[in-house]
Amino acid sequence: MRTNNKKMLNQKILQSSLKGAILKLNPAYMIKNPVMFVVEVGFLITLVLSIFPALFGPVATSIRIYNIIVTMILLLTILFANFAESIAEGRGKAQAESLKKTQKSMTARLVESANVKPSDIKVLMSVQDFANDLELKHQNEEGRIIDASDLKKGDVVLVKAGELIPNDGEVVEGIASVDESAITGESAPVIKESGGDFASVTGGTTVSSDWLKIKITSNAGESFLDKMISLVEGASRKKTPNEIALNTLLVSLTIIFLIVIVTLYPIAAYVHVQLAVPTLIALTVCLIPTTIGGLLSAIGIAGMDRVTRFNVIAMSGKAVEASGDVDTMILDKTGTITYGNRMAAKFQSVSGVDISELIDNAVLTSLQDETPEGKSIVKLANEERGEGGEIPEAMNFVEFTAQTRMSGVDLNNGTVIRKGATDAIIAHIEKLGGHIPTDLKAITDEISSVGGTPLTVTRNEKILGVIYLKDTIKPGLVIRFARLREMGIKTIMCTGDNPLTAATIAQEAGVDSFIAECKPEDKIIAIKKEQAQGKVVAMTGDGTNDAPALAQADVGIAMNSGTSAAKEAANMVDLDSDPTKILDIVEIGKQLLITRGALTTFSIANDIAKYFAIIPAMFMLAIPQIKILNVMGLATPSSAILSALIFNAIIIPILIPLAMKGVKYKPQRSEKMLAHNMLVYGLGGVIAPFIGIKFIDLVIAPLLHVIGL
Repeated sequence: MRTNNKKMLNQKILQSSLKGAILKLNPAYMIKNPVMFVVEVGFLITLVLSIFPALFGPVATSIRIYNIIVTMILLLTILFANFAESIAEGRGKAQAESLKKTQKSMTARLVESANVKPSDIKVLMSVQDFANDLELKHQNEEGRIIDASDLKKGDVVLVKAGELIPNDGEVVEGIASVDESAITGESAPVIKESGGDFASVTGGTTVSSDWLKIKITSNAGESFLDKMISLVEGASRKKTPNEIALNTLLVSLTIIFLIVIVTLYPIAAYVHVQLAVPTLIALTVCLIPTTIGGLLSAIGIAGMDRVTRFNVIAMSGKAVEASGDVDTMILDKTGTITYGNRMAAKFQSVSGVDISELIDNAVLTSLQDETPEGKSIVKLANEERGEGGEIPEAMNFVEFTAQTRMSGVDLNNGTVIRKGATDAIIAHIEKLGGHIPTDLKAITDEISSVGGTPLTVTRNEKILGVIYLKDTIKPGLVIRFARLREMGIKTIMCTGDNPLTAATIAQEAGVDSFIAECKPEDKIIAIKKEQAQGKVVAMTGDGTNDAPALAQADVGIAMNSGTSAAKEAANMVDLDSDPTKILDIVEIGKQLLITRGALTTFSIANDIAKYFAIIPAMFMLAIPQIKILNVMGLATPSSAILSALIFNAIIIPILIPLAMKGVKYKPQRSEKMLAHNMLVYGLGGVIAPFIGIKFIDLVIAPLLHVIGL
């Protein structure tokens, strides 16, 4: 699996982030973050008081210097918060720039327009119209060169070797290798052909060999590449429900502390303590949750960034968050748990049937079967009997469907030959009034017991035998499923195999449950059943028949190699088309939620130490008894307040790397994880400020003494 492990900060990102931090000082932008907006209002007030110290009444002559220092610290606090957000956005914009390189000015060879087709019948009114019509037909045959931005959904284009695919689409004719490294980073070309799972192509990729006719499936500016660029740039990022809820909590805490500070002024006056306005502002800024307020947007953007670096397009931040809350995962066996390249390993006829008859009929059902299974049956037959065999001149191929679970051919003489799932074949034979061989069950059970898939072959109402299809479970999945179990996530495997095969593979892979002989509607039923119990469900899919289930799931991940219907129904698209990546996405989602929770805990815990720094400093001169609360032994009231304010500012850039990379995630039960985070970030959030503020006080106290504070 490829991930992009670029450095968090380089010179270009640093420069753009510094510029962004300054531009974001605009109050119209700052008001979107109420906590930091309060800090900015405080900064503006202290700035005015730095110029006009006596604005609210007579003050000491040294107060101007104090006001200027408070103003500078508040400005740094805002800039650090903006810098954190700008770094997160800068990483996304840097990635977007590399993606935009694939969107350089492209042309397209239009073969068939969605609006004008070669078959259109026209009424020719003049010689000029006739000439124009002939020219249009010639252009359509050879391909008319147009700008790629003029392409519309439904247009058909011809792309030759060495040319860029102008937009997302599906192959309608031809077979070619396509270099997708511009999107996925993988250098190995991928074979694309019409029909099946490898018909989908992405705009910006290159045809390496041969040619393809591609039907465009999106208008200009609406491709997956466009969506990915928009998302990583942050242009279409909206606050997620959890972010909105947390933001509401932070605003509520801010309002509460503002009320406390407002009431503190008359209380201080009552005990004959004159509190300077900058001191009240400093207290406000220290007590409101500025740390998480400054990092909240950065955490959300960084979470999206981590997903895109796994080559996954998340249609919204909500999808990433939902992946962190997943309770149940619905997984297709083929391609996710097993490699999906089931190959014919053996032909086994039933009693009374010659093996050559089974092989001949199995080949007829597979001659036009483009699936790996179908091709492997023909290959195995050629190895066992040699190439050749009698092939009827005319026959009608019947494709496999999820409903019939059979495929085959209908010959002109009325002969019907089918291969498919054993239970589907038995139902087919019983419908025709045929006989079920007594040894069929023993043969299929033997194949199923070793994790193979039995494919039964029939000619008219007669069952001929079974083809043994062999598949391999991907290595390492047992450990990964065990990790999911530790996280409390239930795994359900969906497969079209019979119950015995499904049970064998489920046990070997280590999944919690399975659905055998699964149809598309069974997946929806399973998802709804889990959701009815209040669980969040994730699933992967790539086919049109998966689209309803992908839309129903809370987290639906479509493969980029899949159909347009599947990609439109899902809320995530994996550009690498790796179904096992759902396991990584769930861990990224959980890491995002844990990081946000951990830093929120740390931010609120900070307030305890700041309280013990500032409150005694404000009142201990008038009320000596309160000095007992000065547990840190801070030098003077001014050094105490400024030390707390400086710590409040510098903790934001210190935590930026943690916000970007995320809290280290270890699969474990939520109760154990909560206890661990409360110990590390809760207790740590209390202890760290005591140490930090005391250290800053030791450094600045002598300096303040020199300048008379």
